[in-house]
Amino acid sequence: MLRLERLLRPKSIAVIGGGSFAPNVVKQSLKMGFAGDIWPVHPKRDEVEGVKAYTSVADLPGAPDAVFIGVNRFATIDIVRELSERGAGGAICFASGFLEAGADDDDGERLQAELVAAAGSMPVIGPNCYGLINYADGALLWPDQHGGQRLEPGTRGVAIITQSSNIACNITMQQRGLPISFLMTAGNQAQTGLSEMALGLIEDDRVSCLGLHIEGFDKVDGFERLAARARELKKPIVAMKVGRSEQARAATVSHTASLAGSDASSDAFLKRLGIARVNSIPSFLETLKVLHAFGPLPGYTLSSMSCSGGEASVMADSAEGRKVRFPKLTQEHWSRVKSTLGSFVAVANPLDYHTFIWANEPAMTDTFTAMVSGGFDLNMLVLDFPRGDRCSDADWWPTVRAFKSAVKTNKARGAIVASMLENVTEAHAAELFKRGIVPLQGIVEAMDAAEAAAFIGEAWARPASGAIGSNANSTAGSARNTPDEAEAKALLRSAGLAVPQGARAASVAEAVAAAEKLGFPVALKALGVAHKSELGAVKLNLKSAEEVRVTAETLLPLGTGLYVERMVEGGVAELIVGVTRDALFGPVMTVGTGGVLVELLKDSATLLLPASRDEVEAALKSLRLYPLLDGYRGRAKADVSAAVDAILAISRFVQERAGTIEELDVNPLIVCGEGKGAWIADALLVTNEGEAAAAASHEKKVAVSVEG
Repeated sequence: MLRLERLLRPKSIAVIGGGSFAPNVVKQSLKMGFAGDIWPVHPKRDEVEGVKAYTSVADLPGAPDAVFIGVNRFATIDIVRELSERGAGGAICFASGFLEAGADDDDGERLQAELVAAAGSMPVIGPNCYGLINYADGALLWPDQHGGQRLEPGTRGVAIITQSSNIACNITMQQRGLPISFLMTAGNQAQTGLSEMALGLIEDDRVSCLGLHIEGFDKVDGFERLAARARELKKPIVAMKVGRSEQARAATVSHTASLAGSDASSDAFLKRLGIARVNSIPSFLETLKVLHAFGPLPGYTLSSMSCSGGEASVMADSAEGRKVRFPKLTQEHWSRVKSTLGSFVAVANPLDYHTFIWANEPAMTDTFTAMVSGGFDLNMLVLDFPRGDRCSDADWWPTVRAFKSAVKTNKARGAIVASMLENVTEAHAAELFKRGIVPLQGIVEAMDAAEAAAFIGEAWARPASGAIGSNANSTAGSARNTPDEAEAKALLRSAGLAVPQGARAASVAEAVAAAEKLGFPVALKALGVAHKSELGAVKLNLKSAEEVRVTAETLLPLGTGLYVERMVEGGVAELIVGVTRDALFGPVMTVGTGGVLVELLKDSATLLLPASRDEVEAALKSLRLYPLLDGYRGRAKADVSAAVDAILAISRFVQERAGTIEELDVNPLIVCGEGKGAWIADALLVTNEGEAAAAASHEKKVAVSVEG
């Protein structure tokens, strides 16, 4: 692993290039008060921004810790080679036109490979990278203006890495009061990946938490190491992962050389690591505020106070459908709050304390203290400040002081939430932070932030999940084969999975004979048909030889043969358990509502393998179907334990054959009543030829035993 200390926290900076970009790096570092050496390199200039310039890398007075390279892509490679040989600490490669240029540029891929070779063991960030801002030391390898400010000595700030230079520029312009210690862009990640950069930043004592804008993951094991180290250091991570839409994925491919996995897999990966995910830049920044101030939240309970019933209603509505919630006050707590307010005030959570006590600091302190005493994970006060150019905010500060006192008295966490972004200025936000209160801008964003912070707290309270990195290293055989259902089920049954007894039949007579041997009722299916229900190629609950005979005559022409199977009786619900191979994450399992409505309902959860029993149980409980499994409205409860056993068995089956199984689709997995098991009623398997041959061989043996 590359060491990034010198690059991230330099004592000397070299700036190479002309035009407007490289000189601006010198200007910005001087403006920020960088105390180290700045060495511009320019073949024709004696000075840059008043600083002595050197004609070449060879003329520098020493090996620079950090270098900004602002020349064209061809010259960049030569300069990287010189710096590596000189022993430089690392370089930012600004030039574009490497692998991100795509198939239209024949030189891009070759030049990127040459760049990596030229760097050797010297860390290189980029190419196609805007740079790095170290607000803690005032060290800027940044070719543009920015809106940030130097971190005050002895304080901490958030570190942010983004794969978009323009998003990075915009983040520096935020006026939300968020203290930033480091801001870094990743570029192409030709040599140094996003996870390695993050590991370098998170080690700095001046970093409180980490924010990542991710277009694609560089390394699975790199992110696993990052997540583990974040737990050890108690520095939470929030990610804004793009790629949910086809348009976003197309933009990602054009902008970066990273490999973007499917969104469901990416989401499962982040959850597994305990990295919170948000979906907008405002929510990303507000979450960083909460994490900076408090770290992960221990739970999802919230309180809210406002002097408006309208605001109280908006707060309540904004928690609908979320895990964060406003719990009902206990009778004792209700009485405590009620005693501080008049008889005209209805006490609830969220609380509308009315304007009776507005500007009465002692009265507000009593009410706020009583409300915050409920042990909530985060206490919110809705408060929009008046605009400063036309109005006075004098009456707002007693409210702030009362809330601060309430939070301090109860040793609780407090956030002031402005319903509108512009109603908390940067100065207001900074002042609230100093008072130990988090300024949150936007009600929806505040809910996103609280939920993200609580997710991390919940994830960190559990044992860390095992590594998955080895799964993606398997390579499948070049030949793909789809065994029919009889072959697939024979293989599953031989591995100990819960598959009903069944037999292949080549004729109507064989189907009748097999049904009589298996015992009625039976299911009869046409083999070689992928989606049987849609084509009428499956008939269930046949109770006699005559029914089997008539049905077999109808189904036989539809496929390559018939499959007779003992009916699963007593089903409570149907699940789908599917596994596909992801190029980055290896086998990825989907668990969801199964049967013929699977695509319509789209009720599913995604798991990366290996998955623990707790993870499988959590996935099932996340489904909208789960109440049916749990005895919805007095109905019989399903054998959930058997369903979990079956899902884990499917997981082991796939993992043991990770190099040969391309896809497995179990639909449905019929979950019966308590104590009656869960059964694989249909299975579609895609393998390479070696595994397919094994399935066929075993299936023949099973057929012989059934037919006697």
